[in-house]
Amino acid sequence: MTHSSPNINDIRRQFIAYFEARGHQFVPSAPLVPDNDDTLLFTNAGMVQFKNALLGLETRAYRRAVTSQKCLRVSGKHNDLEEVGVSPRHHTFFEMLGNFSFGDYFKAEAVQFAWTLLIEEWGLPLERLWFSVYEDDEEAAQLWRDVGAAPDRILPFGRQDNWWSMGDTGPCGPCSEIHYYWGDLARQQAQGVNRDDEYLEFWNLVFMQYDQVTPTTLEPLPQPGVDTGAGLERVASMLQGCDNTYDTDAFLSLMDLLQRLADQTDAQRQAHRVAYRVIADHSRAIAFLIADGVLPGNEGRNYITRLILRRAARFGRALNLRAPFMARMAEGVIDDMGAHYRELRQHKDLICETVTAEEARFRQTLHRGLGHLDAMVAENKAQRRPEISGAQSFLLWDTFGFPLDLTRDLAREQGLSVNEAEFRSLSALARARSRQAAHAPQGAPAGAYADALRRLQSRTDAPATEVKHRIFDGVTATDTRVLALMADGQALASAQPGTAVELVVAETPFYVEAGGQLGDTGTVSAGADARAPWTLQVDGARRPLPGLIVHDGRVLAGEPRVGDAARCEVDPARRRAVERNHTATHLLHATLRARLGSSVHQAGSLVGPERLRFDFTWPRALTAQEIVDVQAAVQAAILADHPVTAGWEPYADAVAAGAMALFGEKYADIVRVIRIGSGPCLSQELCGGLHVVSTSALGAFYIVRESSSAAGQRRIEAVTGQAANQYVRTALERLDKAAVLLKTQPDRLVPSVQSLLEQNSRLRKEQQASQRAQAQAQIERLLDQSQTIAGVPCILQQVQAQDIETMRTLCDRLQDRRGPCAIGLAALIHGRPMLVVSVSPALAAAGLHAGALVRHAAPRIGGGGGGRQNLAQAGGKKAAGLSAALQVLESRIAAQLEAAP
Repeated sequence: MTHSSPNINDIRRQFIAYFEARGHQFVPSAPLVPDNDDTLLFTNAGMVQFKNALLGLETRAYRRAVTSQKCLRVSGKHNDLEEVGVSPRHHTFFEMLGNFSFGDYFKAEAVQFAWTLLIEEWGLPLERLWFSVYEDDEEAAQLWRDVGAAPDRILPFGRQDNWWSMGDTGPCGPCSEIHYYWGDLARQQAQGVNRDDEYLEFWNLVFMQYDQVTPTTLEPLPQPGVDTGAGLERVASMLQGCDNTYDTDAFLSLMDLLQRLADQTDAQRQAHRVAYRVIADHSRAIAFLIADGVLPGNEGRNYITRLILRRAARFGRALNLRAPFMARMAEGVIDDMGAHYRELRQHKDLICETVTAEEARFRQTLHRGLGHLDAMVAENKAQRRPEISGAQSFLLWDTFGFPLDLTRDLAREQGLSVNEAEFRSLSALARARSRQAAHAPQGAPAGAYADALRRLQSRTDAPATEVKHRIFDGVTATDTRVLALMADGQALASAQPGTAVELVVAETPFYVEAGGQLGDTGTVSAGADARAPWTLQVDGARRPLPGLIVHDGRVLAGEPRVGDAARCEVDPARRRAVERNHTATHLLHATLRARLGSSVHQAGSLVGPERLRFDFTWPRALTAQEIVDVQAAVQAAILADHPVTAGWEPYADAVAAGAMALFGEKYADIVRVIRIGSGPCLSQELCGGLHVVSTSALGAFYIVRESSSAAGQRRIEAVTGQAANQYVRTALERLDKAAVLLKTQPDRLVPSVQSLLEQNSRLRKEQQASQRAQAQAQIERLLDQSQTIAGVPCILQQVQAQDIETMRTLCDRLQDRRGPCAIGLAALIHGRPMLVVSVSPALAAAGLHAGALVRHAAPRIGGGGGGRQNLAQAGGKKAAGLSAALQVLESRIAAQLEAAP
């Protein structure tokens, strides 16, 4: 199928240009991981990055904005995963076009903007458009009539369809939706809007004009705003004449690529239409998730990436794609969308490598899972159970990533069903745990606490309290005053000693934890003009709302009061230690990329005073030599005393100059760049954290551990400064102690250890030879002491053995030497009596059962046991009963043989 212009990239550009020409600031898409919003797993709407601006909690440099926001809906209220491929318009990943007003224009302009774009710019047929409004919003209805909409095309609906709210309380307002009719024009009727799938809702204009104070009380907002969202893929379907989004160029090129990879005909493609759609949709989601730093894993957001990727790979099996293919699909996404979303091209190597590794890993686990599923099917059939339980199918999914639909298909082939309701219940519990794992312990507050903080913020008569961390002038103390005190969510006028409080001051030197760097600690005490002395210990600072910094601490002495003069003092030694480790983290990142390649990207970090932890994308463990080389390179940079500089510049210029932008971070138009080195930079990254003024301030750098942090990720832990000195001192002390124990000098320790290892190896070989000789002698003795019971050769003796495994090995060797026989061995192992019974296959077929024999003998040693027909064992507490146990074995063998047919 071919389409005329505009293609989907043209549509995106046209929408952005249209609103830019009308005074809107273009704002790039935020990452799929919401910034400082623990209420969402992923960005699922265009307004998410503007939430605080729409709420009036954040002031931006512009009052009108336009964006094309990447969105993902795979969990919670907006879970479209099961509908993908089946429905003509549902997707996991999609783009949301939107224009926004923050206290600037309102309904009239929003309606006019939408009308002009749709009718005059894009030329949509007016006879196919319908407009819905909130039932009490006559103003919006009249505005649509004013711009040219026919009155019978403007339909009122209630709260369920045309009212938007952020929650039970807070900002809300009516909305107006625009619908496109796909069917036969002669069959159009108003009753189909919001009811029939032929009426496509593609653009929603939200008029945020009220504050829901209580469930029954609405108050007008002082600055009403506009939040609109238009699905780009849905708009493309209308402009390209497609009655479903999968036939637009957003997906066609990907499905064409898939057809070539699967080597299928058009008829085969049509027969597997759902699989083609699912793989094309999931390929987009996977590429963008990895580009935003959400790598496949077992928890939280990472679990979603793994789920989507493995689901796509599962559908690939239906197309007989036996080799990994998803990396090629990801390349197709990058080719299609990389011009606008540059992060796709920037992280192309990482995306393809991660996808290939995860797909290969899934194929291995799928192979193992098939064996377990076969065993479940056999067990259920043996017990005449007609279905695979939800617990069984969830075990396959949770342990092996085995998709439910694959379990269902294979079970159906064996005449079994699957308890899907139980499976989904268990899955919901797992998703809830994943969401909890993804949420930070401290983030955007919710509920009553959030309301209390907003009231607190509105009462402070100073501008928003902000961090004052002038990086290079050493500011660790500030004179200020107390603006507010809170405890347990309640505002206080003063606080008594021992009270845990939240403190807000007019200005603070405390660094707020961000970007992996831990925040400052220290004290706040009464200033020179305070009414009485007091001291408050600060354990950390955080930013629960834009522009509001809250210090968490405890009153040590005195009684701080709101309005008091105060002096904030950061712990300077701790601050300097954190600065050293942060600069070392930048050096380490740059060194790893220089040594291992550009596919290395930061996947997480923790910068504290004692050490640094750096997670990065890499598929294997670093070799010992690579660790040595990386450490040496960082040490060389320290000794070179490179300057560390900070500067502010436009984001586009910084990235074009080579500055690293980190995974999943949302950056402002003007960014802070940390550069290490003069001339050619050793490192340049966008960073708002604290750093030293030159690399020599690090003193030293040592890698203390390299390990795995997740699939496709490695972790390095390292130390600098005083911690590095202590690390070396501890290592030298251990060397000295080892040298003393080995009666040698530290510089001779390696050859001494090598000599000791060689001696140990020689002694171990001699010991093993002696043990083999003893075992052989014992076997010969046991063979000589064999007896016949009812015509059957038997060996019933007490032996010397180090463990139960040695006893089983003796049984195997005796069976090989003696031929068909029954064996019962008794031994005292570490003071505990043990029995092992072995029956050759021929005698087992004749009626002897090792498990039954050992169960009868075990009570003589004060224990119990059992096992299979050919091999069983028992353990007990009565060592004196070993001889009696062997006698029981003798009598029971005779009895079983006599009873055999």
